[in-house]
Amino acid sequence: MLQAGKKQELTVVKKVDFGIYLSEDGSLSKERVLLPKKYVPKDCSVGSRLTVFLYKDSSDRLIATTAEPYITLHQTAVLKVISVTKIGAFLDWGLEKDLLLPFKEQTRKVSVGDEALVALYADKSGRLCATMKVFQYLKLNPPYSIGDMLPARIYNINPKFGIFIAVEDKYSGLIQNKEVHGSFNIGDKILVRVVQIREDGRIDASPNQKAYLKIDGDADMIFERLTKCGGAFPFDDHASPELIDKEFALSKAAFKRAVGHLLKERKVKIENGQITKI
Repeated sequence: MLQAGKKQELTVVKKVDFGIYLSEDGSLSKERVLLPKKYVPKDCSVGSRLTVFLYKDSSDRLIATTAEPYITLHQTAVLKVISVTKIGAFLDWGLEKDLLLPFKEQTRKVSVGDEALVALYADKSGRLCATMKVFQYLKLNPPYSIGDMLPARIYNINPKFGIFIAVEDKYSGLIQNKEVHGSFNIGDKILVRVVQIREDGRIDASPNQKAYLKIDGDADMIFERLTKCGGAFPFDDHASPELIDKEFALSKAAFKRAVGHLLKERKVKIENGQITKI
């Protein structure tokens, strides 16, 4: 069966002035698809086997190409927005006809020049479209180990569960709410640490390094902020988690570890409910 969105190896069954016709079994009586002349290899003849990508042209007819698309059916890729119209955004996916990203499939507003992580799907009429709702299309069971630091892209934020990410733009991951400190937005590219690979094959991740690796950096940041604000904070390490998150984008535990590090190095002191630079 010929299916839009996939690469298929087909047989040349007929040559015409404007290209060649291909079918699955080499029979003229079966379903055929046109490969336009500009994509036909020079040494091609009736009976030759060709690997082509199938999609629908501007007239909604199934057509073949030997050009390499940046994405295939049910796969994910990061594509560039090249125009925005009344029906949605159009993406460059390596083919002549640009790929539609309908408004209803957008999880954030996109503009020309933006990069968008999308999956390729076929709508009810069989036309290929992009969607930013990629959860069901991301891969499972990644080849990572606990503690690996990897690039990821945020594709959804759910206050109930946390931040949904695509690790290396292809593997399904989640940053649970307890690991979220600071401000994040859909589309952000971040570095995450693998916390565990769950039984369902998805990744639990954290945007934070392990505590013992992170203390020095947190302590330096807090000390720099302390210096800039006159050498004293009007609170100590018993401040509320909300205040700490707002001021430093740290968890209370990370803040207390960093302040403890500064105390040990005799860079600060705590008295009268304040943290003061020595």
